[in-house]
Amino acid sequence: MTLANKIDHTALKPDTTKEQIETLCNEAKLYGFYSVCVNPTWVPLATELLKGTDIAVCTVIGFPLGATASPVKAFETKYTIEKGATEVDMVINVGHLKDGSHEAVQQDIEAVVQAAAGNALVKVIIETCLLTDSEKQKACQLAVAAGADYVKTSTGFSTGGATTEDIALMRKTVGPDIGVKASGGVRDQKTAQAMVDAGASRIGASSSVSIVKEEDSNSDY
Repeated sequence: MTLANKIDHTALKPDTTKEQIETLCNEAKLYGFYSVCVNPTWVPLATELLKGTDIAVCTVIGFPLGATASPVKAFETKYTIEKGATEVDMVINVGHLKDGSHEAVQQDIEAVVQAAAGNALVKVIIETCLLTDSEKQKACQLAVAAGADYVKTSTGFSTGGATTEDIALMRKTVGPDIGVKASGGVRDQKTAQAMVDAGASRIGASSSVSIVKEEDSNSDY
């Protein structure tokens, strides 16, 4: 499997335009990315543009702060699935985790998992840059207990992104059967491959095209 098949081709900036979403989807078809990851408002357009392809439409829930109330996250999940999303990346309530309110964190994740109800894969963004290693482990454990399909490092909108050390820790914590997504700051082929080698099963990137072009270039030698 090439790196392209592991990449969620991403456009989540607040000033993203319709034209940029169209370009994103065309690039996903051209390079064979696993999915496009877009803000909820763009899910209907991405779904229409990718109709008839195997490319998944991924969106974000409670993004980027994670401090949205659980019922709102659940509604957002249901709404985006109705509009065509087949994967949702939800942000945990980081403040609750740091308070030690673990039951609240798990219930928050469960609200999204239940709203997805087998209709969409759920990835849980734990925002590693804000957590201690023990908090990262606990967040991963809570995500698994809540029935999530993936744990994910970062939104890309906080103080830092993915590191190979965090990926290795997350993979060790969740075991082999839960997905691990590296996101935030993955901008070249070397970094992307290092994340995969550390245990990532999916990469979130906005520099996806340059990553796969670099991979193709390296494979020529």
